[in-house]
Amino acid sequence: MNHLSSSFARHEAAMRAHLSFHVPGAERPRHYMYQPEDGSPQDSGQYEIRAMTILDARRADFEPELDRQGFRLLRTDTAVPNQVDDGDWIAATYYPPMAEMARRATGADRALVFDHQARRREPGQITAGFGRQGDGRRPGAVGRLHNDYSEASGRARVAAVLARQGERMSPHSRYAIVNLWRPLRGPVLDAPLALCDASTLSVLDLNPAEVRYRERTGEIYLARYTARQRWYYYPAMTPDEVLIFKQYDTQLSGTARFTPHGAFDPLALPADVAPRHSIELRVLLIHH
Repeated sequence: MNHLSSSFARHEAAMRAHLSFHVPGAERPRHYMYQPEDGSPQDSGQYEIRAMTILDARRADFEPELDRQGFRLLRTDTAVPNQVDDGDWIAATYYPPMAEMARRATGADRALVFDHQARRREPGQITAGFGRQGDGRRPGAVGRLHNDYSEASGRARVAAVLARQGERMSPHSRYAIVNLWRPLRGPVLDAPLALCDASTLSVLDLNPAEVRYRERTGEIYLARYTARQRWYYYPAMTPDEVLIFKQYDTQLSGTARFTPHGAFDPLALPADVAPRHSIELRVLLIHH
């Protein structure tokens, strides 16, 4: 009996739901974070919606680890931020305790929070997309299965964050970028986050894609389906819980380096369930 069927048999700790995978094509997919003025589609590329088994990570037969599965669950007593639209306030009051939590949880020598995003899904907003429509000012849950950085953009972002500190990348240090994902209210029933077990992922499952902002173009990975992948989620997350998951790691072997993830719609939700509101921080971890 393999690991998946063992989990089913003992706990029935899984659900069936639909996930949005990328289908490789001749052209590189791109997504605009705004409505292009030239009439180009805001979202290009081919995608397929697959009915998948998503395992309950709370009831797995093992404790997920950041450097193996690419994710783990943390708990915090830091208050939920109440001024999520005030970037300066978030940076001054919320970044420091969360950076320290990430540092302690990972054993890194330093942790630098360099970005954040609050997401509020609107009632009726589709999940199987990039979470932005129209002018892109109201980001919702992102359903495209993706990793926030590619090999190239991950390294570039590490260098850029260090440059803000007046530093350069050292060949003797290890750098990793993680997300700290947390509900702003809970329990989260609408649009929970599915994560791919990085130990079941191949780099061949990752396809580069462009994300275009008005001032720059970024690169992410989109996930393609393979039967080997295993997907997990944490049911009913509450605001005292924080998901930490890997987005990039300069260590080339022996660790999770990318963790594709995306929101999904559980089946048979009550009609009046509250749309998901969440906040995510991106953190650079430095191991000297």
